[in-house]
Amino acid sequence: MTDRHSADLVWLFDGLFERRYCVCLRGGAAEPFYAPATEHGPAVIHFRADYFSSALHEVAHWCLAGEARRRRPDYGYWYAPDGRDAAAQAAFETVEVAPQALEWLFADAAGHPFRASVDNLEAGSATHQRFAAALERERARRLRVGLPPRAAAFRTALLAFFRDGGHR
Repeated sequence: MTDRHSADLVWLFDGLFERRYCVCLRGGAAEPFYAPATEHGPAVIHFRADYFSSALHEVAHWCLAGEARRRRPDYGYWYAPDGRDAAAQAAFETVEVAPQALEWLFADAAGHPFRASVDNLEAGSATHQRFAAALERERARRLRVGLPPRAAAFRTALLAFFRDGGHR
């Protein structure tokens, strides 16, 4: 069972994008995963265990993924588990800065706290500080130049819904 907030995100996302893009948002997954549309059904963005932040993060990835990537499981990205070496961590951060910056903008729009994640328990504080600075720059850049169209639409919906007290 989803909590009220993640259920609200599912309702908002599906209302905006399900018909137009043949995609839906679903919680309850053991791990986040994007499954592309098939002849039998829409694409599904699975987010972790009904966590609000996980939903925002996975939607951010979808908002940035181009058409070709949206035809591939998990957008065709690799994932290296915790314990990455410095080179693998740098590659991870390069890929993650844009979606986490969007996630931050979505969280702000929903009045929800944002926490940056280097997704590596072995990363030191210098890694966290470097990534936080990169996120801040990307967030500021997005505010200055604008968001991709799907991200802008989702952020607008979040602002309207949560400023209205979250009432359907």
